Amino acid sequence: MKRIAAVLAFVMTAVLATAAPAAAALPDELAHVGNARQVIVVSGRSWTSTHATVRAFQRGADGRWRQSFTAKARIGYGGWKWAAARRQDTGQTPAGTFTLTQAFGVRADPGTRLPYRKVDADDYWAGDNRDAKTYNLFQPAASPKRTWRVSQAERLAAYPRQYAHAVVIDFNKPSGVRWDAARRQYVAITKADTRRGSAIFLHASGSGSTAGCVSVSRADMVRLLRWLKPSAKPRIVMAPASAIRKA
Repeated sequence: MKRIAAVLAFVMTAVLATAAPAAAALPDELAHVGNARQVIVVSGRSWTSTHATVRAFQRGADGRWRQSFTAKARIGYGGWKWAAARRQDTGQTPAGTFTLTQAFGVRADPGTRLPYRKVDADDYWAGDNRDAKTYNLFQPAASPKRTWRVSQAERLAAYPRQYAHAVVIDFNKPSGVRWDAARRQYVAITKADTRRGSAIFLHASGSGSTAGCVSVSRADMVRLLRWLKPSAKPRIVMAPASAIRKA
């Protein structure tokens, strides 16, 4: 009996060790937070899980990180994928570290310090992989002279629940963006990779997993928006718990 009990105890210990999630990482333990003084950590139990936990951290004047709050979240129906390997239409959430520089919403600005755009029925987020110069860019209208296809764009006001409020996650971000007055569209000089996907946001909850975004409750979304400060150079670090330290 003692031998059986010992074997069972060993087996249970091994099972529990295997099942236990990796210890939650603090920003000091993360690879790519740089000079950020605000960091949002989004982590899940496994590469295939669609549930996650959001933890918001602030670095104080003493240099120490303190957790400001936590929230439950959902991610893409395809689980996680390292950002460099992530592909469009897979439903996977890109794992990695990204800046947070702008916000938008169908509803009015709830009091964020990020640049915030209240969107209307004519506003889109372009994702046409045949038109790299407009890919992964906000577009204020579907001009007849545009070069991107409406069928390959998200009409933002069509998602009043999810996009009540949202923060753009700077995944696959184009740069050198300018206004093309002739075509009435935004275009990028350094284009996004049209294979990797577009429109990855931190937004309010819909009904379950997402198509690659991170979603939290509307109340938590408002709280995050009011907390974020551009001067703190905020970043979001996203990955399964086992990989979060190198994300």
